[in-house]
Amino acid sequence: MRSLLSFVVLTLGLLAAAEPVLSPYILHEKRTHIPTGWTLKRRHDPSALLPLRFALTQRNIDDIGKYLMEVSHPESEKYGKHWSASDVRDIFAPSDKTIDAVRSWLLESGVESERIRSSPTKGWIEVTSSVEEAERLLHTEYKLYGHSSGKEHVACDAYHLPAHIAPHVDFVTPSVHFDAKLTRRDSSEPARSIGQPGTGVGPKTSGKLEAAIPNDLSTCDQYITLDCLRALYGVEVTVPSSRSNSYGIVEYTRGAYLQTDLNMFFGNFSPDLYGKSPHLVSIDGGYAQTQDQGFDFNGESDLDLQYGMGLVGPSQTVTLYQVGDISEGASFNNFLDALDGSYCYYEGGDDPIQDATYPDPNEGGYKGPEACGTVTPANVISTSYGYNEADLTPFYTARQCSEYAKLGLMGITILYSSGDFGVAGHFDLCLNPDGTQTADGMIFNPTFPGTCPYVTSVGATMVPSGSSVYEPETACEEVIYSGGGFSNYFAMPDYQKTAVEYYLTHYHPDYPADIWNSTGKSRALPDISANGANYVVAVDGEFVLIYGTSCSTPVNGAIFTMINDARLAVGKSTIGFINPTIYSSAFAGAFNDITSGDNPGCGTNGYNATPGWDPVTGLGTPNFPKLLAAWLALP
Repeated sequence: MRSLLSFVVLTLGLLAAAEPVLSPYILHEKRTHIPTGWTLKRRHDPSALLPLRFALTQRNIDDIGKYLMEVSHPESEKYGKHWSASDVRDIFAPSDKTIDAVRSWLLESGVESERIRSSPTKGWIEVTSSVEEAERLLHTEYKLYGHSSGKEHVACDAYHLPAHIAPHVDFVTPSVHFDAKLTRRDSSEPARSIGQPGTGVGPKTSGKLEAAIPNDLSTCDQYITLDCLRALYGVEVTVPSSRSNSYGIVEYTRGAYLQTDLNMFFGNFSPDLYGKSPHLVSIDGGYAQTQDQGFDFNGESDLDLQYGMGLVGPSQTVTLYQVGDISEGASFNNFLDALDGSYCYYEGGDDPIQDATYPDPNEGGYKGPEACGTVTPANVISTSYGYNEADLTPFYTARQCSEYAKLGLMGITILYSSGDFGVAGHFDLCLNPDGTQTADGMIFNPTFPGTCPYVTSVGATMVPSGSSVYEPETACEEVIYSGGGFSNYFAMPDYQKTAVEYYLTHYHPDYPADIWNSTGKSRALPDISANGANYVVAVDGEFVLIYGTSCSTPVNGAIFTMINDARLAVGKSTIGFINPTIYSSAFAGAFNDITSGDNPGCGTNGYNATPGWDPVTGLGTPNFPKLLAAWLALP
């Protein structure tokens, strides 16, 4: 995984493991700024207890990209030969050498053996420590920070590890990380702040739809419906139905759908789905709450399910992963815990200061154990939430990115929206030279998990005003701008090099090198796109127009689900991690190339949509008949 980090981050981990036991301390992680909304309150109480956790480096993790390419590249002899969950667990469990090194160091530092606990899957070591002891172990100072929502968070500015221990530890929590949960809010906090992960990262609306919607395709430049999408991407094709197929959509409480909204939408646009609900899988007490209603609560889930279910049709079950109770909420890690027990808190994983922990002691909180390897992942999983890459540390994003690679090894397709603010990050924030994020920053700010090379990042397009569904789309430039750009953390994966190098050679952005990652060596996003403007959605009993990569992501998820359906019906594997395939020559022309529009942000016009891949719309929008034929031709 570390081979995917930027060169600056690489230098933190590439140290010789054969150091003497007594070795000098070196910087392991450092935070350059306090995230927006947080303020320093005071030095933390030395006697307070910390759940100190060491994320151990995983065995063979440097080869995870190679393993994933073997089962994902269409020219590989192992294409489609996906791994089992036990294969993944056994290959990547930390080595005994790593476990022994960290444990010995803790013992030599005065930590009693009974306080040193290893997770059953060997991925983590936990020590319940006082702040004073933690500061001595890590050569740091812990401080208490406050958020405008009333949340408190413990963190340090930087921490150090002995040189012979650093290669064995990915990161330590709590430390420099600030992806704290902010789901609890008081009555004065705007409702849009509820949406974790990445608070406020949801679809946008231009308000209630007043006009009647024609039953034909004449107004798809103004109102996108299921029929418009079928016409745009050729999804009229009927494919066989496989009982083993599955499509999962992830939502985070308090966000929830309303059944009355699904009925209203399907009654108008897909009568054979009227009265149907998604198959709800509750994770950590998640449920389709109805006590809080409004666009900020219902818009995302209503959108995802109405179009996800509507496109795949009534014969395909759509699974709703509803994550987190109404009190504590949840993070991406909480969702990943449910899929992979080796990543779970109760096996040593999550940090209760960063990720929601269960049982939840709060009033009305979920009192059961945290979901830990209890959920079978769907073949395609679509998520319309995200963070700014700069919100998280490189080590933290690398660890989570490895989890997406493991899911890909098991044949699962992971889709994430690329963001709605062009080259700016969520909330329209841009980077400053000191690493802070502000509205008046000038440095492009990519989003995560879209920058992870093991997920498929989805941008947004639109039907231009006055155009029909049979004419080329453009990059979305109405209400939102398609997120795109170049990672500051992850290196460019091999599968993407030819396409991105062509773009940089022929359409090199005319911007100073200090406002974007112009090295030509970093992961680029998005990978693909779909329409993201003027969606007609039933929300809280009325039709509204919705915009965003939140629209385009479930559309692609539905299309890939139908392709899986066809492959499974003829005895073939799922398509799994699709990026090596869609960037290959075998899939040339399988996406509708988008060549106009841009994605403004950070005081610029952003990048331009160009022939071939570009950092606005990626490879383009899906051409379902061509994609289906190309995937059916693979083993």
